[in-house]
Amino acid sequence: MNRGLLICLRGKDLLRKSTRAVQHKIIRHYNCEAESEIKRFIAENTEIVRDQSLTPEISLRLFTVKCRFWTERPELWPFPDPFWAIYWPGGQALARHLLNNPELSAGRKVLDLGCGCGASAIAAKLSGAAHVVANDTDPVAAIATKMNCELNGLEPLPCVTENLIGSEPENWDLILLGDMFYEETLIDSLHNWLNKCVKLQRTQILIGDPGRAQFESHEIKKLLYEEAQFDLPDSVREENYGLTNSTVWSYRPEN
Repeated sequence: MNRGLLICLRGKDLLRKSTRAVQHKIIRHYNCEAESEIKRFIAENTEIVRDQSLTPEISLRLFTVKCRFWTERPELWPFPDPFWAIYWPGGQALARHLLNNPELSAGRKVLDLGCGCGASAIAAKLSGAAHVVANDTDPVAAIATKMNCELNGLEPLPCVTENLIGSEPENWDLILLGDMFYEETLIDSLHNWLNKCVKLQRTQILIGDPGRAQFESHEIKKLLYEEAQFDLPDSVREENYGLTNSTVWSYRPEN
């Protein structure tokens, strides 16, 4: 694996399919690992990255060229789908937008849906959010998020690993979604659930995406309004096969 390939695969949803064949071999370890062992794996197999993104204020533990699993064969990974080890371009734009506009999250109750490495949740907390919950169905992502919180001088944020898409909407003031719009079925589910959150709870929704084909062609795009656009750093462009910028959108189905 290399990091650029992983990004390409996520856009096509092929990484999940490629690991499915070997998942039966690793799922036992995945479920039985103690949290301390997972923390040790993350600490030993990631690099602390700060300056190579849109948010140099935030430090994150990520896979880089210096890390073993940058090039390791997927069947040797101890955990499936290491999306938590990548700082995706949509999440970078979203976190940058929050840091630039702290009033968006200050004093508010915020959910970071599909948090991955936790950057958007961290940006919301650094911007003064009253309560932030990070959500990812991958338990390893939850642990990585907590470690990244500590790396940035924050108490570990609450992390929920249940699939919240389709659940009864809670009274979130703000829901953040970075790089979640990469598969049509998932986009359909998100569209329905986000619409319900807005109608029942008047929740504000912010979405970060670099312009993936599935996102650009979906009908949800008609309900989005551009809030900010950011040029990606050269290193991020190189890893994303020609993507040059990333955009933050607000989801407003009632407009």
